[in-house]
Amino acid sequence: MSRNSPLSPRFNIALVLSIMCLTSSACANMKSAADLATNDRAVAEKAAKELRASAEAGDASAQNRLGLLYDEGKGVSQNSIQAKEWFEKAAMQGHVGAQLNLGTLYLEGKGAPQSAQMALVWFSRAAEQEDGLACAKLGWMYERGRGVLQDFIQAYMWYNLGAARGEWKAADARDALAKQMTPAQIADAQRLAREWKPKGK
Repeated sequence: MSRNSPLSPRFNIALVLSIMCLTSSACANMKSAADLATNDRAVAEKAAKELRASAEAGDASAQNRLGLLYDEGKGVSQNSIQAKEWFEKAAMQGHVGAQLNLGTLYLEGKGAPQSAQMALVWFSRAAEQEDGLACAKLGWMYERGRGVLQDFIQAYMWYNLGAARGEWKAADARDALAKQMTPAQIADAQRLAREWKPKGK
Protein backbone atom coordinates (compact mmCIF):
# COMPACT_ATOMS: atom_id res chain seq x y z
CA MET A 1 0.00 0.00 0.00
CA SER A 2 1.46 3.39 -0.97
CA ARG A 3 1.58 6.38 1.35
CA ASN A 4 -0.81 8.30 -0.91
CA SER A 5 -3.57 5.71 -1.12
CA PRO A 6 -6.72 6.48 0.92
CA LEU A 7 -7.38 4.59 4.15
CA SER A 8 -9.86 1.77 3.92
CA PRO A 9 -13.36 2.37 5.32
CA ARG A 10 -12.81 -0.45 7.85
CA PHE A 11 -9.72 1.30 9.21
CA ASN A 12 -11.62 4.59 9.50
CA ILE A 13 -14.44 2.91 11.45
CA ALA A 14 -11.97 1.18 13.78
CA LEU A 15 -10.16 4.48 14.36
CA VAL A 16 -13.39 6.35 15.16
CA LEU A 17 -14.54 3.58 17.53
CA SER A 18 -11.16 3.60 19.32
CA ILE A 19 -11.32 7.37 19.80
CA MET A 20 -14.89 7.11 21.11
CA CYS A 21 -13.88 4.43 23.61
CA LEU A 22 -10.93 6.48 24.85
CA THR A 23 -13.08 9.60 25.17
CA SER A 24 -15.87 7.83 27.01
CA SER A 25 -13.46 6.16 29.45
CA ALA A 26 -11.76 9.52 30.09
CA CYS A 27 -15.15 11.07 30.78
CA ALA A 28 -16.03 8.19 33.08
CA ASN A 29 -12.76 8.76 34.97
CA MET A 30 -13.53 12.48 35.27
CA LYS A 31 -16.95 11.70 36.69
CA SER A 32 -15.56 9.24 39.20
CA ALA A 33 -12.93 11.76 40.33
CA ALA A 34 -15.67 14.36 40.88
CA ASP A 35 -17.74 11.76 42.76
CA LEU A 36 -14.71 10.96 44.94
CA ALA A 37 -14.18 14.65 45.76
CA THR A 38 -17.86 15.02 46.70
CA ASN A 39 -17.69 11.84 48.77
CA ASP A 40 -14.50 13.01 50.54
CA ARG A 41 -16.14 16.33 51.36
CA ALA A 42 -19.21 14.57 52.77
CA VAL A 43 -17.02 12.28 54.90
CA ALA A 44 -15.03 15.30 56.19
CA GLU A 45 -18.22 17.20 57.02
CA LYS A 46 -19.63 14.20 58.90
CA ALA A 47 -16.37 13.76 60.83
CA ALA A 48 -16.36 17.47 61.75
CA LYS A 49 -19.94 17.23 63.02
CA GLU A 50 -19.10 14.22 65.21
CA LEU A 51 -15.91 15.88 66.43
CA ARG A 52 -17.83 19.03 67.36
CA ALA A 53 -20.10 17.05 69.68
CA SER A 54 -17.09 15.67 71.57
CA ALA A 55 -15.35 19.06 71.57
CA GLU A 56 -18.42 20.82 72.97
CA ALA A 57 -18.56 18.13 75.69
CA GLY A 58 -15.06 19.23 76.77
CA ASP A 59 -12.83 16.58 75.17
CA ALA A 60 -9.46 18.37 74.77
CA SER A 61 -8.26 16.05 72.01
CA ALA A 62 -11.46 16.64 70.02
CA GLN A 63 -11.15 20.39 70.60
CA ASN A 64 -7.60 20.36 69.20
CA ARG A 65 -8.60 18.28 66.18
CA LEU A 66 -11.60 20.55 65.50
CA GLY A 67 -9.22 23.52 65.69
CA LEU A 68 -7.06 21.84 63.06
CA LEU A 69 -10.09 21.33 60.80
CA TYR A 70 -10.94 25.03 61.05
CA ASP A 71 -7.32 25.98 60.46
CA GLU A 72 -7.13 23.81 57.32
CA GLY A 73 -10.74 24.26 56.15
CA LYS A 74 -11.49 20.53 56.08
CA GLY A 75 -15.12 19.56 56.68
CA VAL A 76 -15.80 23.16 57.79
CA SER A 77 -15.16 26.58 56.30
CA GLN A 78 -11.59 27.74 56.93
CA ASN A 79 -11.71 30.09 59.92
CA SER A 80 -8.58 31.01 61.88
CA ILE A 81 -10.60 32.69 64.65
CA GLN A 82 -12.59 29.48 65.26
CA ALA A 83 -9.35 27.48 65.11
CA LYS A 84 -7.83 29.71 67.79
CA GLU A 85 -10.90 29.37 70.04
CA TRP A 86 -10.82 25.56 69.89
CA PHE A 87 -7.04 25.39 70.36
CA GLU A 88 -7.36 27.70 73.35
CA LYS A 89 -10.01 25.52 75.02
CA ALA A 90 -7.82 22.43 74.63
CA ALA A 91 -4.61 24.27 75.56
CA MET A 92 -6.15 25.50 78.82
CA GLN A 93 -6.76 21.84 79.69
CA GLY A 94 -3.06 21.11 79.14
CA HIS A 95 -3.27 19.51 75.69
CA VAL A 96 0.30 19.73 74.33
CA GLY A 97 -0.64 19.72 70.64
CA ALA A 98 -3.17 22.50 71.19
CA GLN A 99 -0.58 24.54 73.09
CA LEU A 100 1.80 24.21 70.13
CA ASN A 101 -0.95 25.02 67.62
CA LEU A 102 -2.08 28.06 69.61
CA GLY A 103 1.48 29.31 69.94
CA THR A 104 1.95 28.93 66.19
CA LEU A 105 -1.22 30.95 65.48
CA TYR A 106 0.06 33.76 67.71
CA LEU A 107 3.47 33.63 66.08
CA GLU A 108 1.92 33.87 62.59
CA GLY A 109 -0.84 36.31 63.58
CA LYS A 110 -3.58 33.96 62.34
CA GLY A 111 -6.92 34.29 64.16
CA ALA A 112 -5.21 36.43 66.80
CA PRO A 113 -3.01 39.51 66.84
CA GLN A 114 0.58 38.58 66.03
CA SER A 115 2.37 38.18 69.37
CA ALA A 116 5.74 36.50 69.78
CA GLN A 117 5.33 36.86 73.56
CA MET A 118 2.07 34.85 73.54
CA ALA A 119 3.68 32.26 71.27
CA LEU A 120 6.52 32.01 73.78
CA VAL A 121 4.03 31.46 76.63
CA TRP A 122 2.30 28.57 74.86
CA PHE A 123 5.50 26.95 73.56
CA SER A 124 6.91 27.16 77.11
CA ARG A 125 3.85 25.42 78.55
CA ALA A 126 4.22 22.60 76.03
CA ALA A 127 7.97 22.38 76.73
CA GLU A 128 7.19 22.00 80.45
CA GLN A 129 5.47 18.76 79.41
CA GLU A 130 8.77 17.75 77.77
CA ASP A 131 7.52 18.00 74.19
CA GLY A 132 10.43 17.90 71.73
CA LEU A 133 8.80 20.12 69.11
CA ALA A 134 7.98 22.75 71.73
CA CYS A 135 11.63 22.75 72.83
CA ALA A 136 12.73 23.16 69.19
CA LYS A 137 10.33 26.08 68.69
CA LEU A 138 11.71 27.76 71.81
CA GLY A 139 15.21 27.24 70.44
CA TRP A 140 14.17 28.92 67.20
CA MET A 141 12.69 31.88 69.10
CA TYR A 142 15.87 32.39 71.13
CA GLU A 143 18.06 31.99 68.06
CA ARG A 144 16.09 34.63 66.16
CA GLY A 145 15.26 36.90 69.11
CA ARG A 146 11.49 36.53 68.65
CA GLY A 147 9.67 37.55 71.84
CA VAL A 148 12.95 37.36 73.77
CA LEU A 149 16.42 38.80 73.48
CA GLN A 150 18.53 36.82 71.04
CA ASP A 151 20.51 34.29 73.07
CA PHE A 152 22.47 31.51 71.32
CA ILE A 153 23.20 29.72 74.60
CA GLN A 154 19.48 29.44 75.41
CA ALA A 155 18.72 28.53 71.79
CA TYR A 156 21.32 25.75 71.83
CA MET A 157 19.98 24.50 75.16
CA TRP A 158 16.40 24.30 73.84
CA TYR A 159 17.49 22.68 70.57
CA ASN A 160 19.49 20.16 72.60
CA LEU A 161 16.45 19.37 74.77
CA GLY A 162 14.29 19.01 71.66
CA ALA A 163 16.80 16.65 70.05
CA ALA A 164 16.97 14.57 73.25
CA ARG A 165 13.18 14.19 73.02
CA GLY A 166 13.26 12.87 69.46
CA GLU A 167 12.87 16.05 67.40
CA TRP A 168 15.54 15.45 64.72
CA LYS A 169 15.16 18.92 63.18
CA ALA A 170 16.21 20.34 66.55
CA ALA A 171 19.48 18.39 66.30
CA ASP A 172 20.12 19.85 62.83
CA ALA A 173 19.36 23.38 64.06
CA ARG A 174 21.59 22.90 67.12
CA ASP A 175 24.48 21.68 65.00
CA ALA A 176 24.11 24.60 62.57
CA LEU A 177 23.96 27.08 65.46
CA ALA A 178 27.08 25.57 67.07
CA LYS A 179 29.11 26.88 64.10
CA GLN A 180 28.37 30.42 65.28
CA MET A 181 29.26 29.75 68.94
CA THR A 182 32.45 29.52 70.95
CA PRO A 183 33.38 26.26 72.72
CA ALA A 184 32.70 28.00 76.07
CA GLN A 185 29.18 28.99 74.95
CA ILE A 186 28.45 25.44 73.79
CA ALA A 187 29.69 24.06 77.13
CA ASP A 188 27.39 26.49 79.01
CA ALA A 189 24.43 25.51 76.85
CA GLN A 190 25.08 21.80 77.36
CA ARG A 191 25.33 22.31 81.13
CA LEU A 192 22.02 24.21 81.16
CA ALA A 193 20.37 21.42 79.15
CA ARG A 194 21.62 18.80 81.63
CA GLU A 195 20.36 20.84 84.59
CA TRP A 196 16.95 21.71 83.08
CA LYS A 197 13.93 20.15 84.73
CA PRO A 198 10.26 20.88 84.12
CA LYS A 199 8.69 23.06 86.79
CA GLY A 200 7.18 20.98 89.56
CA LYS A 201 9.59 18.03 89.11
